[in-house]
Amino acid sequence: MFLRLWVLGWLMTGLLFSGSTLAAVGEGSLPPLVESLRLEQPLTFCGEVVPLENSDVRERMEKELLLSLWDRDQAVLWLKRSTRYLPVIEAMLSRAGLPDDLKYIALAESALRPHVGSPKGAIGFWQFLPETGRRYGLTVNESIDQRRSLTASTKAAVAYFSELHEKFGSWSLAAAAFNMGEEGLQAEILAQGVSNFYRLYLPLETQRYLFRILSAKLILTQPERYGFHLQDKDYYPPVRFISVKLTSYDETSLTVVAQAAQTDFKRIKDLNPELRGHYLAAGTHTLAVPENTPPDFQERFNQLHQAWSQQRQERIYIVQSGDNLSTIAEQFRVPLAAILIWNRIDLNGPLYPGDRLIIYPAERRTDSP
Repeated sequence: MFLRLWVLGWLMTGLLFSGSTLAAVGEGSLPPLVESLRLEQPLTFCGEVVPLENSDVRERMEKELLLSLWDRDQAVLWLKRSTRYLPVIEAMLSRAGLPDDLKYIALAESALRPHVGSPKGAIGFWQFLPETGRRYGLTVNESIDQRRSLTASTKAAVAYFSELHEKFGSWSLAAAAFNMGEEGLQAEILAQGVSNFYRLYLPLETQRYLFRILSAKLILTQPERYGFHLQDKDYYPPVRFISVKLTSYDETSLTVVAQAAQTDFKRIKDLNPELRGHYLAAGTHTLAVPENTPPDFQERFNQLHQAWSQQRQERIYIVQSGDNLSTIAEQFRVPLAAILIWNRIDLNGPLYPGDRLIIYPAERRTDSP
């Protein structure tokens, strides 16, 4: 029954993609399912041959490939995002002397989305847990989360992969350890007396993991074979930016940073996904800004930050007896959520008479920080 519904869904997918989208995914038709599963050349991961002659291995591979092809909208996004992010990953893997196939792990982990998270607390392109990210040099705190940074997180992933391969002597086992943790994998190897990924009984997610990665590899290296016919203009362009040093002796608003770069708050956040919230901590930072940012960025920032700091001093409200955040918001005709952002406070936190709040009245200019 499930198989019949699955095939019907496959056929309906071909009918639903019409117009311009149809050109990107199949030119009006989809390849037969059985044909899609016929792998004409040896399949490898990081140079290691996948033993498809083993019927169990072939079945696991075919299942994950079918599931990936079923989720065609996700596969299209894999392809479209690949030109934006994979060149950076490829260059970093190459410089480290690591196999290029490791880049497909980022696809399987996050679909190349910087902010995606898991119920276990993993975040970012490579889905690092906080403690693992910190172990490999990533800053993870209330202000910065470098798991969301493509370059910083890939640098950490390169170091982790190198260590895992040295420990296990196999890239397939290194990938498994990346998914389930090296201690858990080592324990299973010792308990089962087997050191071959394809012969180990591992947690079900990890048993599927390498085959999900291989499915991404097959689709990205042979998109036309699987019915994805994208043109050059369909792919997302690489992110264009320049890196600047910024020193701020006090905490500052990211809106001030955006104004110094002559761009918008959103652009600064998009270019620097590791920055959390609306503020930049005091210190010296390396930031990505639009490539057309004029020179003298630091000088403009200094002037804007000084004006912003002075304005904040003029916008202080002293909490009175009987006040709460709702009444204060109503008094100044501003959203309560804005007060939380301006003051970085918790809605459920205590508020006492004499506390000082920053309040920008509703009549202020909307482009102020």
